[in-house]
Amino acid sequence: MFSHELWTFLISMVPIIELRGGIPYALANGIHPVLAWILAIFGNFLPLPFILLFIRPIFKWMKKIKCFNRIVDKLESRAFDKSDKILKYSFWGLAIFVGIPLPGTGGWTGALIAALLDMRLKRAIPSIFLGLIVAATAVTSVYYLVASGATWLSWMLG
Repeated sequence: MFSHELWTFLISMVPIIELRGGIPYALANGIHPVLAWILAIFGNFLPLPFILLFIRPIFKWMKKIKCFNRIVDKLESRAFDKSDKILKYSFWGLAIFVGIPLPGTGGWTGALIAALLDMRLKRAIPSIFLGLIVAATAVTSVYYLVASGATWLSWMLG
């Protein structure tokens, strides 16, 4: 039904999974590493300008509804907890935060933090994009290190 390329793009758009899941999926399904890298970065990046532009009004509206108020408070609290380094280093802090491919970091969280800190779009977008490039490079490299290690180990074990 869908091609592996499209799945890579779509997986990379999903919060929490993002390109950390899209790239391994692509590489495991035989997509060329450069294409996997590009698809994952752009798939991960696509929703981020919308988050930067609309999350604050959406949160404001959600806070008016009792059942959503707690969720928004939790999301805001988590974002602000991670914001001190970003505040200190601004552009580079956000790029590094997004570029570290660990759970709780990434484009979605970086965009949420940037929006809640009122970071200007012309500063936040390039910073997040740079972070996505770093994260995609790290994930692709780690995938190949693990894959080559597994190949080497299976060769050694015979």
